[in-house]
Amino acid sequence: MIQFFYENLPETVNTDYTNWLEEIILSEEKKLGEINYIFCDDEYLLKINQDYLQHDYYTDIITFDSVKGKTISGEIFVSLQRISDNASTLSKNYEEELRRVLAHGILHLCGYKDKTEDEETEMRRKEDFYISKYN
Repeated sequence: MIQFFYENLPETVNTDYTNWLEEIILSEEKKLGEINYIFCDDEYLLKINQDYLQHDYYTDIITFDSVKGKTISGEIFVSLQRISDNASTLSKNYEEELRRVLAHGILHLCGYKDKTEDEETEMRRKEDFYISKYN
């Protein structure tokens, strides 16, 4: 089950992404467990980054993995402020940038990393592929 929650924000995201996100999971030959997206602001996500990862910087997404075998579960925290800023900085459409981040979280749960240049290239390739599949 994929659920959407909000912290420090009104409910502003169109949450009809569920079927698309489930398709990503199936395409990666994984099973859907329980995934919670928590939409928040920059300050909320910065605090999580500081408290749990000891990082002192803003980010658009933090994924906490609860995967067991092929069944993916986890909590995915997403800063809508950061997505908006990134979309503007990159001259991208907000909705496309949001889809990229939503897919990014799922891909992390599927086992993809983005710490090295090669991993980041593969992650971007996968994101682009699944964004192109969004109806």
